[in-house]
Amino acid sequence: MAMRKNPQAAKAVTKEAVGARLRALRKRNGFTLKQLSKASGVPLSTLSKMELGQASLGYDKLLAIAAALGIDMSLLMQARDQALPTGSLSGRAVKVDSVDHEEYASENYRHKFLFNEVGGKVMTPILATVLSRTSTEFSEFIKHPGQEFVFVLAGSVRIVFESGDTIDLKKNEAAYFDSSIGHVYLSSSNAPARVLAVCSAHHGEDLMIENAYPASSLK
Repeated sequence: MAMRKNPQAAKAVTKEAVGARLRALRKRNGFTLKQLSKASGVPLSTLSKMELGQASLGYDKLLAIAAALGIDMSLLMQARDQALPTGSLSGRAVKVDSVDHEEYASENYRHKFLFNEVGGKVMTPILATVLSRTSTEFSEFIKHPGQEFVFVLAGSVRIVFESGDTIDLKKNEAAYFDSSIGHVYLSSSNAPARVLAVCSAHHGEDLMIENAYPASSLK
């Protein structure tokens, strides 16, 4: 499918840059492409194309690759001249301007992954432009561990789940769902829709256990 052009000509993270970053991180962590494919569940051919700058991946695949490498996903989106992500917030509060963030484009979405400079996040906030209009534009449903919140900033969106359920959202409406259920976002407005999505790194049950029994108390 041909990539839709960005009418706002936003700064973009190129496929070549992300591919080179992935290759460097993979080698640094001692993985062959075959080993990383097995550990992440991402096909070997897809990883190879990504490293060559011939393919871009969605959030779920990027998350799976990062988990297999034992790194924060933000490392894959870091430019060479950016400081490495910090291990945690460590009592800090961080402010960003979304205009300063580069976009990462896949066939169906344009993403701005916010707070890339913060490592160890339990939430991933994403500003996304939804380009897709039918579920047939996706080769598979997107799924990843945790939960997902989405708020429509402009236009309207239909979320289609692999279960057959759908949620229709207009501007200023929001949804919250289990992101381990396959899902895709479709723009149902004349222009591509814009949303703020926040993906958690854990299931609610995991967070409840962690809050009730901090790791330090389990030693």
